Amino acid sequence: MAHYAFIDNLNIVIEVITGIDEDDIENLPEGFESWEEYYLTKRPDAVDCLRTSYNTDSNIHKLGGTPFRGNYAGIGFSYDEENDIFMPPQPYPSWTKNVASAQWDCPIPYPDLDNYTPADYIWNENTHIGDNTKGWELIQGLPR
Repeated sequence: MAHYAFIDNLNIVIEVITGIDEDDIENLPEGFESWEEYYLTKRPDAVDCLRTSYNTDSNIHKLGGTPFRGNYAGIGFSYDEENDIFMPPQPYPSWTKNVASAQWDCPIPYPDLDNYTPADYIWNENTHIGDNTKGWELIQGLPR
């Protein structure tokens, strides 16, 4: 089983499907050189169809294999053609693309997590714009 992502003219993923394994070429319809090429004919509004790995996240293969295209593509992800990776949507304008991890890096690290977890904090872009040494805020109402 393989998965394929349909890409629009802005390199945004518009659909992900489960399809025939890319190595199964003996069942490939005549006139096509790949399943990507075949599936692209099924979605005329797409400009490309690319295989994506269900087991790849943050450029790590969950089962210990070789990561493929950075992340499993999702609707709204972008395809970075230059680096051949799928990227999730940028969470905030101040966050920067990390090609090695296929994720977005926050401009400042999480606060000290002695008594809290990352889930206890939210990013406040307006706070960061006002003072670029700040941005993470403890969610109100949590015990100290």
